[in-house]
Amino acid sequence: MLDSPYVRRTAISLRLLGLPFEHLPLSVFRQFDEFAAINPVVKAPSLVCDDGEVLMDSTLILEYAERLAAPRASLVPAGRREAQRDLHLVGLGLAACEKAVQMVYETTLRPAEKQHAWWLERVRGQLFAALAALEGEQLRAPLGVSRQSITQAGVTAAVVWEFTQSLLADVVAVAAYPALAAHAAAAESLPEFRALPSR
Repeated sequence: MLDSPYVRRTAISLRLLGLPFEHLPLSVFRQFDEFAAINPVVKAPSLVCDDGEVLMDSTLILEYAERLAAPRASLVPAGRREAQRDLHLVGLGLAACEKAVQMVYETTLRPAEKQHAWWLERVRGQLFAALAALEGEQLRAPLGVSRQSITQAGVTAAVVWEFTQSLLADVVAVAAYPALAAHAAAAESLPEFRALPSR
C-alpha cells in the first residue's frame, strides 16, 4: 500500500528511473494471506521480478532497480563525495522513517494500557534527531528537487516527511523543520509523486 513510506519510496523511484512496473496494493494487515501467497515473509515492499523471484526491502529493491536503469538513469550521484553525502542523507531519512513507523505501531496497534511511555519517548527522540539532521543538511546544501536533479536522498526525505505529516502531524511540527517541509512540498508537485499519493 502506498501509505507505507517504504512502498511509496520504491514506487516513486522506479517511476523516476523510467522502469515500468505493476503496483498491486495489498495490505500487510487486511490482506495478509493474499500477500503471503506472493511472499511468505509478508514484507512490504516486495518486488516480483520478471522471472518470478521475489526481492524485498526498499533499499535492496532500489539497488536492483539502479542496475536495471543503468547507464541511462540513476538516482545516485555520480561523484564519490556526492554519492557519500546522498547515502548519508538516505540513512537519516530511513532512520526517521523507522522511528515514525515504530511510533505509529506503538500507539495504534498496542492497547493503551500496554504502551511503553519510556520506549515512545526514546523513539520520539531518535525521530527528532534524524529530522533535525536532515533539516540542517537541507539548510547547508539543499537537495535537488527537479525531475532532473532529484536523488534518492531527495525522494526519501520527501516521502518520509509526507508520512510524518499524514500520521504524526501532532508530534512533528512543520515549524520545526521548514526547509525539509519546503523540499517535500516541491517534490510532491513532481508528476512521479502526484501519480503515487500516500492517501
